[in-house]
Amino acid sequence: MTQETVPDEAPPPQAAPQPQGPPKGLLQQMEELMAALNADLSQLDAELQSSGERPSAD
Repeated sequence: MTQETVPDEAPPPQAAPQPQGPPKGLLQQMEELMAALNADLSQLDAELQSSGERPSAD
């Protein structure tokens, strides 16, 4: 088998409802993660461009 199995120990999504609403919290977390990812990719792109090892477009 090449696929990994996921254990069924994870709690159900509604195990701990929050009065402020979980979707808003999840959206905020996703926005923060996307911003961090974008910053990392921008830094990587800058490093690759400055290294001069990018293949030519020809």
